[in-house]
Amino acid sequence: MSAVGPAQVEQPAPDGGEKLIALTFDDGPSPSNTPRLLDGLAQRGVRATFFLVGSMVEARPDLAERIAAEGHQIGVHTYDHSSSTGLRGLSREGFEQQVGVTARLLTQLTGQTEFALRPPYGFVDDGVCSWSPGPVVLWSVDPEDWKYRDAGRVARHIIANAEDGAIILLHDIFSTSVDAALEVVDALQSEGYRFVTVDRLFAERGVEVRQGDVYHSAYS
Repeated sequence: MSAVGPAQVEQPAPDGGEKLIALTFDDGPSPSNTPRLLDGLAQRGVRATFFLVGSMVEARPDLAERIAAEGHQIGVHTYDHSSSTGLRGLSREGFEQQVGVTARLLTQLTGQTEFALRPPYGFVDDGVCSWSPGPVVLWSVDPEDWKYRDAGRVARHIIANAEDGAIILLHDIFSTSVDAALEVVDALQSEGYRFVTVDRLFAERGVEVRQGDVYHSAYS
């Protein structure tokens, strides 16, 4: 579930100040894992970004409503994550069925009308960028949690690669990923990091976000 992005240049926090980082979660909401994740984030005062799957939202609308109510950012992943090529190569109608339907569902539940897009596997093409409802948000740190299902390994990878402006990819459909996320928060908060939503990360780092543009971090 990785995408090859541009070379990442390590960035210090501006003027040596507070380091900002964004946790993002794909494929949920999970009825078995997302509530525990939300509880843990709330206890730690952390806001994250959740790229939701429409069919999962339909199954548990209460979780999408809770995510929004607790101050986390909501974005669109797909409706059913059914294609091995993600959103790449879809017709306009196919894209609408995956993204437009999900965005309207999220609007009905939360009242929000603007959503970033996280395309599955990080696959993008001209259609994805042209039709995206907002910025296309990828990532700069990928611990491959879907592959390893090992909380300690996933957490160590994230902690070793953390830097100001980074966007971390995780999946809250895995219990090990929830464990890793909370371990990462505890470790990086002790190192002076503040966890923020993707929107807040861009705003505080002065990134002028545009619809259809692709972002891997606050610096790339």
